[in-house]
Amino acid sequence: MASESGDLLQHPRRNLGNRYRTQAQKFARLAAKDTSRAEENMAWAEQNARQAILHDFTDQRNWQCLADIKLINGDGEGLNAVLEDAFIILGRDPELVEQLKDIDFLLVGVELLIAAFTRDPLDPDLWWEVISNNDDNPELVEQRILEFAQRCRRLDFSDQRANIIYGRRLERLREYGHTELFIELSRHLLAHRPNNHELWMELGRLHERRGEIDEAWSCYDHVQTILPHQSPRDDFLSRLKGAMDGEEKQPWSGPDITKRSTFLQQMETLSKRISKESIQTPSQQDTMPEPELVEKEHPDLKKLRELLDSGNTSEAFFLARRLVASGEDWAEEWLNKAQQQF
Repeated sequence: MASESGDLLQHPRRNLGNRYRTQAQKFARLAAKDTSRAEENMAWAEQNARQAILHDFTDQRNWQCLADIKLINGDGEGLNAVLEDAFIILGRDPELVEQLKDIDFLLVGVELLIAAFTRDPLDPDLWWEVISNNDDNPELVEQRILEFAQRCRRLDFSDQRANIIYGRRLERLREYGHTELFIELSRHLLAHRPNNHELWMELGRLHERRGEIDEAWSCYDHVQTILPHQSPRDDFLSRLKGAMDGEEKQPWSGPDITKRSTFLQQMETLSKRISKESIQTPSQQDTMPEPELVEKEHPDLKKLRELLDSGNTSEAFFLARRLVASGEDWAEEWLNKAQQQF
């Protein structure tokens, strides 16, 4: 599993983002006032603008600040890179990526960035306002939500930042009553990036409120697996035990292996559907050793190795989890390898 310090660098920290953006703007103003040190001050401005995005990628002002500095510096390639990175956290939408072809970034790059964020705000509350700005026309709102769902099913959420952005949008759907859609699209995001513990927790809480005990336990168990220092699964069992005290019901201790395996197999299948295809070239086939010379190995072990080698980390993760849940202790090592690749 990736280190927690690494994860924090990809998680929004608004105060630090604001501080670095303010510093970037300060150096840009100094560069305009003191032309003798303009190059040095603009270098500091760009460095602080980069730090602002690093610490809070959810604030559109941080992106525009860096884009403006790139424009002042006449750095068209750099502005192109800013747009590409912004479109990654918007899910690598093909419609957006297509706009990056054959354009003069110094002429329209900043305007393109602003237009993208106007259409698709990073702030979940602003995004919901765009979706529901015609509350008096429920049919139009519903149509926009369905269009959003269709986009979600085809976008790429393997980037941690994209997973966080869209996870918070899905929370708004849940808050406004679109529960079933929240569950479906949450699983789609989690199939891309299984270590989004925030979304797993939200999904678990929802299942718990709905009285779907097995599903809630599976979500909490997943969080506790990827964050062993937290105990949402154990806390959930304690709440259940407390609710059952004084009753004749037998204490519940978790879903049986069949149900756990079914849940993980469903996530594995979803990951497989969206994962990269592993293509074997003819030359690879020609150089493979003869069957009688190949040492026999567990078919699941072979599949895990192939999935990780081909970059299909999410599918490997859910397969390893299913094997561990079924009592295959040897798969624990491969579960850890998959977590380390996120």
